[in-house]
Parts: sequence; C-alpha cells; structure tokens
Amino acid sequence: MRCVVTGATGYIGGRLAPRLAAEGHHVRCVVRDPDKVRDVPWAEQVEIVRGDVLDEESMRRACEGADVLYYLVHSLSERGFAAVDRQAAMISAQAAREAGVSRIVYLGGMHPDGVELSEHLASRAEVGEIFLRSGVPTVVLQAAVILGSGSASFEMLRYLTERLPVMLTPSWVHHRVQPIAIRDVLHYLVRAVTLPPEVNRTFDIGGPDVLTYLQMMEGFADVAGLAKRAMLPVPVLTPRLSSHWVNLVTPVPRSTAVPLIDSLIHEVVAAEHDIDTFIPPPEGGLTGFRRAVSLALARIGSGQVETRWSGANASYAPSDPLPSDPEWAGGTVYTDVRERPSTASAENVWHIVTGIGGERGWYSFPLGWWARGVLDRLFGGVGLRRGRRDADSLKVGDALDWWRVEECLDEGSADREVVSGPAMLPGERLLRLRAEMKAPGLAWLELRVAPTEEGSLYRQRAIFFPHGLAGHAYWRVIAPFHVLVFGGMERRIVAAAERAERGEDPDPPTGLVARLKDRRARRDAERARPAVRTGS
Repeated sequence: MRCVVTGATGYIGGRLAPRLAAEGHHVRCVVRDPDKVRDVPWAEQVEIVRGDVLDEESMRRACEGADVLYYLVHSLSERGFAAVDRQAAMISAQAAREAGVSRIVYLGGMHPDGVELSEHLASRAEVGEIFLRSGVPTVVLQAAVILGSGSASFEMLRYLTERLPVMLTPSWVHHRVQPIAIRDVLHYLVRAVTLPPEVNRTFDIGGPDVLTYLQMMEGFADVAGLAKRAMLPVPVLTPRLSSHWVNLVTPVPRSTAVPLIDSLIHEVVAAEHDIDTFIPPPEGGLTGFRRAVSLALARIGSGQVETRWSGANASYAPSDPLPSDPEWAGGTVYTDVRERPSTASAENVWHIVTGIGGERGWYSFPLGWWARGVLDRLFGGVGLRRGRRDADSLKVGDALDWWRVEECLDEGSADREVVSGPAMLPGERLLRLRAEMKAPGLAWLELRVAPTEEGSLYRQRAIFFPHGLAGHAYWRVIAPFHVLVFGGMERRIVAAAERAERGEDPDPPTGLVARLKDRRARRDAERARPAVRTGS
C-alpha cells in the first residue's frame, strides 16, 4: 500500500517508516525539514516530502494517491497545545478524505472512561474523535507507558530509578499502569493496514503486565541490578510539581514530562483487548515488562549504544534508539576527546597503538593505572593482571588488561560506517576497547590513526555511560585526572611513534617502576650470559 507517515522525525515515526518499507509498502514521509532524515539509514527506501500538518496545501499533496495515513504528531508545547492539535487533526482529516485515503491510523493515549481527564489526555482523545468522525475509516490505538530505549516514558522511569536511591513518591506512583514494549506498538501499527474497511473505532493496546508505577520502578531496579530503592511518600507532590522534579533529576524536559505525568494521574489499564480479533499478537506473544526493560537496557547501557550509529545494523531492532530520537534519548554519555598531529607515519603510530597494554603499559601515569588496577582487584574485578594474548597483535575478543578488544580496523575502514562519533577519515584505522573493570557504568576507549601529508593524525576518545547517581559522581571525581591519564597517553603514544620513526627505541623506561623493571631485566640478562675465560 501507499502509506503516508507524519511525524517521521519523531520517536515512533522514525521506527515505523523503515518497517513499513520492509513490508513492501510505498512509504511517503511528511517532514517539515527533509534534512532531518537525509542521513537516516532508511532514507533511500522511502519518499520524503516537505510538509506540515498545519499546512492544508502540503497535506493535500502528501495524501494524493495514498491508501493509509499514519498520524503520529503531538504538540508538546505547554500552552495552547490543545488548539494546535485540534487544528492539525482537522486539516489532516480533511486532506485524507478529499484524497480518497481508505484508512487513518492514529496512536493516542490510553485513558479511563467516565473521569475528568488531564488537559493532555483530553487533547489526545479529542484528536482521536476528530479522525473517527472524519468519514475515513480510522483505527485509534491507545497505549499507556511505552517501553523502549529512547522513549520518553522509559527514560523517565530509568532516570528516576537510577539516579535516586531514595525516591520521593507522590500518590500517582500507586496507580496501576499497563505498559507496552515499543516492538509490540510497532507490530500493531504495521499490521493496522490490514484492517477491514468497516472497522472505525479505538483499541486499547497494552502488554501482559499490569503494575503500579512504584512496582515498575522496583522492577526496573531489579532488572538493572540496582540496589533496592527506598521510597519516601510525599502526598503534596502534585503532577505539576512532579514535572519540575523530573526535569531536575532526569534529562527529560518539562514540556515532555508534563504529559507523561498527566497520563499517570489516572489508572491506565486496557478496558478491552479487541485488537486481537483483527490483528494476532506478535509471534511468541506480547513482551512482558521485565523483558522489555532488559531489551531496552541492552541497547542503552551496552556497547551497542555507542556503535549503532555506524550503520552496520541497517534494520534496527525495535528497542534501538534512532538518530531521530530526542537529543537526550539513550541517556547521558561523558566523553574525553583529544587529537594530536604527528610527523610519524600512520603505520608507526598504529604499531604503537596495537601494542599498547600488557608489559608495555598504557603510556600514561603508570602509578595511576597500577593503583586503579589494584582497586579493581579489591572489588573483585580483573585488574591489570590479564595482560594480552600477543605482544604485537590484537584481534577482536582479545583480553587486554581490564579491557576487551571490541573492534580493530586496519586500513580500508574509511568507507565502513562502523562506529559512532567522529566520521572515519580516509585511510583511518580504529581500535576500540570496552572496559571490564568494576565501575558504576560502562566505558570504552577509542584510538584512531589517519594518514596525513605531514605524517599522521592521532585521535583518542574515552566514552563513559554512567550507571545511576554513583556513575555521575564517579566521572566527576576522576575527570580532573584525565589530563594526566588521557592527556599523557595522547602525548606519549605520538612521541613513541616518532622515536620509532627515527629508528630509536619507542619504549624507553620511564618512571621509577619502569626503570626498576628495566634494571632487573638487564641484570637477569647479564646472569644468563655465558662466562668467558681470560688469560693464558
């Protein structure tokens, strides 16, 4: 079918568009700024048109020849949003009707009947009613909390739980919620094109678990391996005050936190699950809460988060963050980025880089690395004792002190989009290490070498994903030492390569420990040398 997707630069639309294309549908994405989707992996699989749901002419053009209109647009402004959403829905409904569109699919918010809804939930319900009365067969899918990496609901849950060992709990955390995994939301959205034309109604969609928000936080902490959270009831913490609290504690902006919390002041449990009559559940069944959290955390809190921008995984898994997610999606990432030009060839610098660790050390602040290794051992970590498999070569999967080689790309990698962060330069090589030391977060170290006319360019990037409040504190405590650790590494790796370029020993002993080791090695060599007789 010919599917028009509005909101293609948003969280849901950015995931739905490539899945519809993968199903064989012709997908037309309506975006205000086409540049925002120019570089997404699926850009060439869809038709991208400039348009705005508030612009009647652009919506008429977008709906021409279309079979299905996916409406995935919501206003997140704090004032006047209801009027804006109402106008946009009416314009889109009229455009769809005039163009002969046979189906509208709208994703709204689950809400109870017979109660006074919050302004945001009431607006979502109103938009659904506008489409249902439009004369175009419409399906309104109503979801509560959507669980997936990068989703606003999940990020709020994650940060409130991770960062606060003692959580202030207003009364709404005791209300029951029926969350649903992003993969299941996408399943129903994609299959909605198969609904018969006589279907014109709302459907509640929810996962298999019904929990209070408090139970969701406790469950998240358990899945994430966090200590049991203490809960301190605060009856005066209203939804509006809660939104300020969320804005302070999490990266979720207040404009987004307000509708999220507004949706939790009522119990949001599916009143029916009639959708199964028309669309069978996904193969294997709906995703439970704990598995949904685990899937999302596996992509946010692991190396996949940092490498997914590479383009190696062209068809994103349902819980993967996309480039179109909000800027805070995927969580806080701390980095230490450095680069230094060198007169040494890229080959010599790369030789130093791939020989790092083990007996050669890390080219910076040896006492600091030693102390950190000892501390890691005291807490049950691997420390620096593992060394390396081979003194001069590395391969993916090798243990390297407390790191593990996650990627090692020699020449010819410039045309391979395999890493996030800075784009690969022509002829650039890359070593990426993942830390296995004990730390309140996950860390990586990237070392890159690119040839230049003068010699080479060395680029270095340390990445840290904090785990809870302790992770943020950990980074801030060690940040002042980065000049010694990472700054020293940058300078000494380049200096070692330049010594090798001049034919000198690239690894002369430095520091007291290194000099003692070198003296011991020379003494052992002298003792091993055969005695030579002199005299007559």
